[in-house]
Amino acid sequence: MNLKVLLPFRVFLEKADVSRIVVETIEGSFGLLPHRLDCVAPLVPGILTYEMEGKAETYVAIDRGVLVKEGPNVIISVRQAIAGAELEQLKDSLEKQFLTLDEQEQKVRIATAKLESGFVRRFASLQHE
Repeated sequence: MNLKVLLPFRVFLEKADVSRIVVETIEGSFGLLPHRLDCVAPLVPGILTYEMEGKAETYVAIDRGVLVKEGPNVIISVRQAIAGAELEQLKDSLEKQFLTLDEQEQKVRIATAKLESGFVRRFASLQHE
């Protein structure tokens, strides 16, 4: 398989002859082998594992995104990715950077929802006057 990991502004990783890929989805771990049917899967922050012919597994911490498999090509598009040699180090980075960002995003969404609902209420009261 051909694996490509895309970030918003650049190609993070591009590998050929990948024999196995494992990613985290909403439903849990999801594995791909070369002859798997084409598919699309939403990804959650987690560890991407891939293995190339005759080489050891490689790990990449990824943020949420989407995976698309079409024929021999697997394209993963994510917001952020971190490559590292040690799995424990990647897990720590994942927890500190990607999951903390999710908490900040939730706070921003709550504040935005409050602003929007206040605007709608004021607009509705103007129409009744």
